[in-house]
Amino acid sequence: MALEFVGRKVGMTQWFDGEGRAVAATVIQVEPAVVVEVKTPDKHGYAALQLGAGEVPERKLPKPVLGRFRKLGLPPRRYLYEARVDDPSPFQVGATLGVDQLAVGEKVDVMGITKGKGFQGTIKRWNFRSRPRSHGHKWFRRPGAAGRGLGKVVKGRKYPGHDGADRVTVRNLAVLAVDPARNLLVVRGSVPGARAGLLRIRKRDA
Repeated sequence: MALEFVGRKVGMTQWFDGEGRAVAATVIQVEPAVVVEVKTPDKHGYAALQLGAGEVPERKLPKPVLGRFRKLGLPPRRYLYEARVDDPSPFQVGATLGVDQLAVGEKVDVMGITKGKGFQGTIKRWNFRSRPRSHGHKWFRRPGAAGRGLGKVVKGRKYPGHDGADRVTVRNLAVLAVDPARNLLVVRGSVPGARAGLLRIRKRDA
């Protein structure tokens, strides 16, 4: 497993590679992560880092969580999450991990929530074809029968329903640029979600 970061999607842009080809790229604002706890196999049964990211006023945190940050002498963080690592010994509580942990050419996995589209029919949700709109035909966008004699809708059938708002992971995105001064990360391709959507960026081991 590898380090993970929390970020916000800034938007998409064009990026010109070394050969002058224009490729689609996504710009991500990465939040610097603070090591809150180092978990070791001897004490916790597995090796991981508990990280905190994002500034938040103290009044918005539960008192037990706020007391923990005060005990460690760390500023409060909005997000707490874990990242599995092979060797936690190089990390210390209070250390800051930023986008400088990534390098151009490395691969990352990006997790996010896709855009929610509400309740949709089969044409928009599953790319079904519409029916003829001539000679008195009325069922232009209706899905049709569910099957003979079933009396119910079988699970897994492509029918109208809630579309979007799913957690999606896009794997093996190449890092095109890293800007530690502004905490910006540019990756090749698209990532899930709308602008300003919350993302999890995981550095791949290989």
